[in-house]
Amino acid sequence: MTDEAQLDGLRAWTHVIYGLHAVSVLIGITSAAFIVTAFVFGVPSIVAVILNYVKRDEARGTFLESHFRWQIRTFWFTLLWCALGGLLIATVIGVLVAIPMFIAVGVWVIYRVVRGWLALKDGKPMP
Repeated sequence: MTDEAQLDGLRAWTHVIYGLHAVSVLIGITSAAFIVTAFVFGVPSIVAVILNYVKRDEARGTFLESHFRWQIRTFWFTLLWCALGGLLIATVIGVLVAIPMFIAVGVWVIYRVVRGWLALKDGKPMP
C-alpha cells in the first residue's frame, strides 16, 4: 500500500472517530443526560477513544497525529471534569457549581469536536 493510500485510509478512520464523538454529543443534547456524561460514558465515545489508541501509531509523523492527540485529550479531560463534577454533586453547595460546570464542559466538548473535524476536513493539523 502506498503512503498516500495509507494516509487516506487513516484520514477516513479519523473522520469516523470524530463522527463517533459527535454521536455522543448528539445523544447528550437530545436526552436527559448531560453532554459531558454522554461523551464520557456513551458507547460511541468509548469506541472512539479505543480506536484512537489502536490507530495512533499509524498516525505518527503525519498531520493526523495531532488529531489523535486532540481527540484523546478531549476524552480524558472531559472524564476528569466529569469526575470532579460528580464529587461536587455529593454536597448541596457543590450541586450549584457542578451543574454549570457540566454545561460549560459540554460546550467545550462541542467546540473541540467541531473545531477538530473542520480542521481535518481542511487537511490542517491541530495545535
